[in-house]
Amino acid sequence: MKKRVLSCIQPTGDMHFGNYFGAVKNWVDLQSEYECFYGVVNYHAMTMPYDSKKLVQNTWELIFNLMATGIRPENLFIQSLVPEHAELCWVFNCFTSYGQLSRMTQFKDKSRQSEESSEGFISAGLLNYPILQAADILIYRADFVPVGDDQDQHLELARNIAQRFNNQVGKEYLILPKAMHTEVPRVMSTADPTRKMSKSAGEKHYINIFAEPDRIRKQIRSAVTDAGDTPAGEMSAGVKNLFDLLKAAGAAAAHASLLQDYEAGSLKYVDLKEAVAEALVMLSEPFRERKAQIHADKKAVKEQIKAASAEIRRHAQETVREVKELAGLLNVKF
Repeated sequence: MKKRVLSCIQPTGDMHFGNYFGAVKNWVDLQSEYECFYGVVNYHAMTMPYDSKKLVQNTWELIFNLMATGIRPENLFIQSLVPEHAELCWVFNCFTSYGQLSRMTQFKDKSRQSEESSEGFISAGLLNYPILQAADILIYRADFVPVGDDQDQHLELARNIAQRFNNQVGKEYLILPKAMHTEVPRVMSTADPTRKMSKSAGEKHYINIFAEPDRIRKQIRSAVTDAGDTPAGEMSAGVKNLFDLLKAAGAAAAHASLLQDYEAGSLKYVDLKEAVAEALVMLSEPFRERKAQIHADKKAVKEQIKAASAEIRRHAQETVREVKELAGLLNVKF
């Protein structure tokens, strides 16, 4: 049997090249080798102040984007259509200490953002976020979870919760998932190559993967190359980011040729930017076409995803039933 991979993403609307090269492209590739469950985790999107109508729109838009870039619909589910996530989260709350949660880096960072905002509201959901994340993973008994270095702490907590539960019930029931560290490019903002490409930083700091060709070309043409503080003999962060984008887009020949020019001291930034822009345009063209087809029949696609969520939910129901029995909780038969 194939090993199982679980990975999730929050519904934040547009998908940019940082999202694609940093996670989604890897998701697409993993489908050929593993049994994959990919979740759009809209419960998680509630931990910070949000607009309920926009959350619905962003959830479906992300589903469409994932399908357009190559994620198979049968591998997709929407978190809120699988209520067992929330039920298992409560059980895991009782196997997690407050101290563990308060030490989580993401909680400290986001609570600081909330305190500095106009509302100054820190939700209990933000504190419990890692427990729900653990439930997302453990409920599907995943063998592997693709993570970046910044998510190692969360996966370690999930493993810790699983081990504590197993010890409590006297059975090695929950699988302790392993991190899957795959080599993925760290895509930076073309407007400020010292920070990651991000939608939250503003429009100039991300490039929508479904943008029109002229828009992509314009943003690459305006990319920062020299930051002015690069040590002698080293490639500047802006130039490195452009080379990384070129390589990630699969333009191996152009990458090798232009890198040779750079090493010879004859590289023209205009040539590098043109190559990057064309590589990204060529990559995004089939994505735009598939997305247009999806939008032309959105109702049918939504029903397809609801059916996939219902099928994937069967795995979650089985886990919750067995967890409740092991924990000594009365249960209902599905």
